[in-house]
Formats: sequence, C-alpha cells, structure tokens
Amino acid sequence: MPVSAHPIFPVALAIVEDDARVRELLREYLCHQPEFSCPIVVGSVEELWEELELSLVPRVILLDVSLPGQTGLQALPELRKRLPGTDVILQTMHDDPDRIYQALRAGATGYVIKNATSLPQYKQAILDVLAGGAALSPSVARKALLHFQPAPSQQPELLSAREQEVMQLLVDGLSEKQVAARLTLSPETVHTYVKRLYGKLQVRSRGELLARAAKGDL
Repeated sequence: MPVSAHPIFPVALAIVEDDARVRELLREYLCHQPEFSCPIVVGSVEELWEELELSLVPRVILLDVSLPGQTGLQALPELRKRLPGTDVILQTMHDDPDRIYQALRAGATGYVIKNATSLPQYKQAILDVLAGGAALSPSVARKALLHFQPAPSQQPELLSAREQEVMQLLVDGLSEKQVAARLTLSPETVHTYVKRLYGKLQVRSRGELLARAAKGDL
C-alpha cells in the first residue's frame, strides 16, 4: 500500500459513521485540526459511494465496521481496489480476533476501538498511518502480539529478545523508521530484523504479519 513519507497537509479525510452523535464529535474535532480537511462526512457506505463520485478522493477513510446496509467490512475490499492510494482505518466497539483478522486481511491499515479511543488518539492514529505505521488500539495490539508468542514447549526461542522488541513495536503500529528511533538503532539494522521476522514467521508483508497474528494461525 503506497504511503507518502511526507504527507502534504491538510490531508483529505472521509468519516463514515452511522451514529449521529459520534459522527458529529469526530467531525467537530478532526475537521478543525490543521492537518485535516473533511470533504466527506456521511452515515453509510452507500452515501460514501455517492460522495466519491463528486468529491476529492480522501487520503484516509475512517470507516465504521457495523453500518446499516453495506457494512464497513463488506465495503473494504472494493474500497481498496478502487482507491489503492487511500488508507482505511476501521472503527468499532468490538475487538474480537475474527473481525480484526478479516479487517487486516482485507487491507485495513488501522483498527481502533471506539469506547477506548479518545479524540486526540483518533488524530494520532491517522497521523501514524500517514507516517507509514499501522493504527491499532492497545487492546487490539495486545491480542495480536499474544499470537506471536508460541508456547515454549512447542517452539522454543523462535524469536530473539531483540526480534520480539521489534515485532512488538511493529504490532503497536510504528513504522520501521520509528522503531529505529525508539530502539536507538539504524534504519538498516531494523530492516534486517524485520526481514528475519518475516522469514521466521513465514509472512511477506506487515499486513500479512498483523493479519496472521490476529487470526492466531502462526
């Protein structure tokens, strides 16, 4: 999924949320931030499709999972096909592994839990995605991370301590550059660790890594 390392602000944001109160809270907060503009604020996927024919293509879509009519999960594959340069962050009240797995496999770059995410955290989630990271609420990240830690009796010392550190930060949504800064390593060294992680866990991309972690099939 192509992501600009240096997004040009303001970034066009679409908000798709059927709860009028939540939709208004998000609009009032996010659309008054200097980093964002909001050409599309709607209550359903059907309205989103209509607006996409008329409006500026959004750089990021904040998409509710449970919507009347076509749901966010149902719309996600077509959105990724039609808007390959757009990141989609799903928001929901649920953090069950099946939903997380479906979302990440379908191409979501974020998954946030409504009742556990403050308005400033919404903003940071969008900025993290624009910086090349993945926006995951802490409860979602923890569930994903647990799946990367095999039982010692089955796969002893699969990952080194440093590899586990790098993996945890990736699951937390940091980009490789941010991981390097956090661990005081060079970007090249972090990239080497990431390649080792992919090889040991038999995945080919960050999205597949997060998806398989959420599914628990590693």
